[in-house]
Amino acid sequence: MVTYSATLDVPRHLVEFLARHLAAHRRRIGTPKGSRTLGPFRQAVLVLRWFREHGCVHCLARDADVSQATGYRYLHEGIDVLTDQAPDLHEVLTRCHSEGMAHLVLDGTLIESDRLAEVRENGNDLWFSQKHKAFGGNIQFLSAPDGTPLWVSEAEPGSTPDITAARIHALPALYKAAAEGLPTLADKGYQGAGIGVHTPIKRPTGKGEGALHADTRMYNALLRHVRALGERTAAELKERWRTLKRVTLSPNRIGDIARAALVLNGQWK
Repeated sequence: MVTYSATLDVPRHLVEFLARHLAAHRRRIGTPKGSRTLGPFRQAVLVLRWFREHGCVHCLARDADVSQATGYRYLHEGIDVLTDQAPDLHEVLTRCHSEGMAHLVLDGTLIESDRLAEVRENGNDLWFSQKHKAFGGNIQFLSAPDGTPLWVSEAEPGSTPDITAARIHALPALYKAAAEGLPTLADKGYQGAGIGVHTPIKRPTGKGEGALHADTRMYNALLRHVRALGERTAAELKERWRTLKRVTLSPNRIGDIARAALVLNGQWK
């Protein structure tokens, strides 16, 4: 057996932020002082290691000198505490209005998971995305014009198209925001989303790029340019919080995990 020291590459104030919320949660549920194997700070380190390093839970539990079952319990508790801090969509839109943002960027991404046996009525796998050729959950997110992540939705099964997931979780609120002067930019997958959601204009099937009028091509190019920073949001979240590259917990937790990562990302300074 070889022991070694390691460094968790997150700001210390981020660990303290999570530890404070874990301590408040313990007080709220009446946990007796000293009854836990790990204090709030060490539990926060375990949770952040899982988000940052995508480590296996039994390895994290071993390093923290707790059982695997306790490690999972601590991890799920940390995810729940963080998810409770995630902003509501209406709160986000109100803040964007007050800050005078010119637009928002709507996009979706697949958070991959292990293979699932759940099937739809037509016999296809419910959590399998034909677009990405992988199992996982469809997450919708909004970002500011500069690419700052603002909001993350609940997860829908991977077979759900972006436009359908957006109609469930985001579009009703975005229509109201657009009517108040805050439009949304999106890619071709959201075509037909409705008034206030601006998407590129597709060229006719079987036609070349020249089939579009020059003004239309310019419109598409400008929209693509303005939307570009916002579309890097998913990559930023996945690279910083590597557990989002492939979630090994229940896929029903994908939405909570993504919102927890959004909270952590907002505290990263």
